Amino acid sequence: MEGLGADTPADIAVVGAGAAGLSLVHRLAGTVGPDGTAPTVVLVEAPEGPVRAPARTWCFWETGEGPYDEAVRAGWDRLRVRGPDGRATEAHLGAARYKMLRSSDFAALVEARLARLPRVRRLAAVVDRVLDDPAGGAVVHGTDAAGTPVRVRARWVFDSRPPRRLPPARSTLLQHFRGWFVRCSADAFDPSAVELMDFRTPQPAHGLSFGYVLPLGRREALVEYTEFSRAPLSAEGYERALRDYTGRVLGLEGMTVTGTEQGVIPMTDAVFPRRAGRCVFRIGTAGGATRPATGYTFAAVQRQSDAIADAWRRGRVPVPPAAHAARHRAMDAVMLRAVDTGRVAGARFFSELFLRNPPDRLLRFLDGRSRWWEEFAIGLSTPVLPMLRSAVELPVLPRRAAVP
Repeated sequence: MEGLGADTPADIAVVGAGAAGLSLVHRLAGTVGPDGTAPTVVLVEAPEGPVRAPARTWCFWETGEGPYDEAVRAGWDRLRVRGPDGRATEAHLGAARYKMLRSSDFAALVEARLARLPRVRRLAAVVDRVLDDPAGGAVVHGTDAAGTPVRVRARWVFDSRPPRRLPPARSTLLQHFRGWFVRCSADAFDPSAVELMDFRTPQPAHGLSFGYVLPLGRREALVEYTEFSRAPLSAEGYERALRDYTGRVLGLEGMTVTGTEQGVIPMTDAVFPRRAGRCVFRIGTAGGATRPATGYTFAAVQRQSDAIADAWRRGRVPVPPAAHAARHRAMDAVMLRAVDTGRVAGARFFSELFLRNPPDRLLRFLDGRSRWWEEFAIGLSTPVLPMLRSAVELPVLPRRAAVP
């Protein structure tokens, strides 16, 4: 942060040092444009304190080695889904692995790489607004930890801050969760498989709930209680649900909670504008990177980052591409509508989706790499009439602003 004054120029400014911001800076840092030079980049991140996001866990599946493998905390080649009756369906990932990253490990890895690059600078500030500059480019306005105003002028600005309010939508559910990092006094987990969705949890009146277990060894794991519903639970509600899941369902004994994490992910068919000005773009969740049907974001962030870096390399306007294909967003919108209206029981829907489809086909769909005939087969494995009714009514439904 040394050498940054109150008015800092750059080719590119990136607001936010979460998955989207750090991934983009990492991609841009080694990218050479048509003039033969890498861009000057300023990363504007929140100062230490309550405004900085807490540590969190990101998961994704990947074939072979990836750019962040040094920071991957754990990986698995099998996923397991359990229905409400306890019946298990396993998905073997073949050459792929389901990988777990802690945000703190990811940040440390990327920051160590960026520290060696003189054209990347960092600035700690709370951003108030990002505006196009009439003279060209855009300006990031904020204040540093001492309350001093700061400005970053850049040719292009990429803003990864979560939206303050979600755009209007026909259907919006929240994927909200609380997790415990636990250590048991005896072997309790299968370290070769992830419990991706365990529907042996009590199902809410609206939406669905499930347990999620990332084993870190035979005696350690991250155990989460997750709901898809319209509003988060109270702190007491999450604690009660986790005690029930770890005790009644998993039967864990001699358990010590060593850490916690909590989050809320929007699952919505809202349209997220990826352009906020002539020279200002949104990335990450704010730029539509979160998959509406699952809440997964990390892999889509990498695709957007690669595309932006490629645009810079070619000397083009670096507009972030749509993170998910239009047909996938349409299918997700139908699923959200069907679950939101209660036409399909969420726990049964997802259990049978894994039971009735080959794992590789379903994973390709969830990763946005499936073909239309595979998607047609997936559609036939769902409750057809409720899904058709939801699909038919979607075009005439108004998009409404989310209730704050």
